[in-house]
Amino acid sequence: MEETPDTALEELGPVDYLVIEFPAGEQNFTGEAAEELAKLAESGIIRILDVLILVKNEDGSVDAMELDETPSADAIRALEADIAEILAAEDVEMLAEAMEPGSVAGVVVWENVWAAPFASAARRAGGQLIASGRIPIQAIVASIEAELASEGV
Repeated sequence: MEETPDTALEELGPVDYLVIEFPAGEQNFTGEAAEELAKLAESGIIRILDVLILVKNEDGSVDAMELDETPSADAIRALEADIAEILAAEDVEMLAEAMEPGSVAGVVVWENVWAAPFASAARRAGGQLIASGRIPIQAIVASIEAELASEGV
């Protein structure tokens, strides 16, 4: 069966994004994070749709670099052919507003391939996503620590 654009969209898993800021003076880029991202994509758990590196200069201006312009992203450069580059200039501007001057941020957009069969089945059953969220790990750690403190552990 030939895949049409509508069929491809029907089979698409949930799409997420994240922005990780590296404040000025706390940047220690070793390529480890890029390697881990590449492992996730190579294993078929996710499909990378876009990757950007944003640099917010001290004057507030922002430089956005695509993957092919990023020297430390060798591990995920091999996946470049699969990247859809879906972020627009307006997206970059909005994301950069949250950044501090002097910082660098990595932006990743990915499809959760592992969830695609469930998401497709839910859509075929007439379902639609009405809420989604993520709990930051810092909030989970703080909650556990507060619980342990209240128990006197």
